[in-house]
Amino acid sequence: MREVVWDTETTGFDPESGDRLVEIGAVELFNHMPTGKVYHQYINPERSMPQEAFAVHGLGDEFLVDKPVFKMIAQDFLDFIGDAKIVAHNAKFDMRFINAELKWVGKNPIPMTQSVDTLEIARKKFPGAQNSLDALCRRFGVDNAAREKHGALLDSEILAEVYLELIGGRQPDFTLSVVTSKDTALRGQSLNESKNASRAVPLKTKLTEEEAKAHQAFIEQLGPDALWKTEIS
Repeated sequence: MREVVWDTETTGFDPESGDRLVEIGAVELFNHMPTGKVYHQYINPERSMPQEAFAVHGLGDEFLVDKPVFKMIAQDFLDFIGDAKIVAHNAKFDMRFINAELKWVGKNPIPMTQSVDTLEIARKKFPGAQNSLDALCRRFGVDNAAREKHGALLDSEILAEVYLELIGGRQPDFTLSVVTSKDTALRGQSLNESKNASRAVPLKTKLTEEEAKAHQAFIEQLGPDALWKTEIS
């Protein structure tokens, strides 16, 4: 099963009022294990950055001016996520923005049914508790020391760890590889060969003469029908 954990940074809270995406970060999971594949893109929002948003993520006009506009990166992002489930913290926020941007460039929206909201999962699992990403990091012992400011790629990497904890722990969801009868036969053959093999030069015993005599005396006490004698002889 393929999933993509993602996060966004924006100029504000409402795309319908003119706010835009400025960063997308995403990491790929396969069977709940990171594959190492990531998507990361800064975006020129084609508008000035409000001071309130800059204080959150530190992405200003000077930094973003030479970055591609959303239309230039839209298809690359869609190709990366494909038909995978897309996991976000407060998914409605990110989905509102991405679908607004897609609409403005004439592309179809991503269905909400394709999204997974870790905030909703956390609220059901820990009702009444703080369920921000930072709070969940503290709860699960996920290291977020590098999170001085919000950043889409870093946050998506952190969220991936939190998501795996929320659904049952950071353990790989996999089955053991199947061993064929041929493999079993070969392994059995190797084991028998190992048992029957003898060393060209036997190892020198580590028993002292006194220990050897004590052992022999113990064996004699067991009698002629002892399993030791019948099995080892």
